[in-house]
Amino acid sequence: MTTAAMMIPELRKVLKRLHYPLQVMLVCARWYAAYPLSFRHLEEMMQERGVFVDHSTVHRRAVKILPVMALIFRRRKLPVGTSWRMDETYIKVAGQWKYLYRAIKLHGLPDKITIDKSGANTAAIKSVNTDACLDIELRQSKYLNNLIEQDHRAVKRITDPMLGFKSFRSAQKLIAGIETMHMIKKGQSLCPTGQPMSAAHQFYSPAV
Repeated sequence: MTTAAMMIPELRKVLKRLHYPLQVMLVCARWYAAYPLSFRHLEEMMQERGVFVDHSTVHRRAVKILPVMALIFRRRKLPVGTSWRMDETYIKVAGQWKYLYRAIKLHGLPDKITIDKSGANTAAIKSVNTDACLDIELRQSKYLNNLIEQDHRAVKRITDPMLGFKSFRSAQKLIAGIETMHMIKKGQSLCPTGQPMSAAHQFYSPAV
């Protein structure tokens, strides 16, 4: 790992009060984002490797680290087109099922958005068009939206065994990291060295 002075500034700010080795927290954050593991699983796995870190500490650090990593990798994301697909998913928060809607600000505005038959999504896009004087074309097609629903399933394979989130705020931050790891695995992130890298090495690259 690199020295703190050479680290990407956003990451350096988050890690400046770290009480555990940087490698430990980054490994825990990546494992959580990449595999269907709870924080208690990570505590046990670290102990098997001679590292004693409480699951609550891993949770607190993951909530801080993963959204920063998500921000860094959104900047490295390969360019997207002007035809977007949009969908919602649901997550368990404090024992209750909640809908989660996601939006990305880094890629300008689309010319066209494809959604399913969701009334909430339809109303939201029409409202944006009206309020911002835009003319984004809205298409409703369950078939055309299958790709993004497959992405949801990939993310939910990670989140479902976790038995839910403590709060909506932490859910947003942790899912941002899970989606980032999924994006890296799909090859949608530019490698900083210009050379092929494993998903793990790409994840660690902002701190190496």
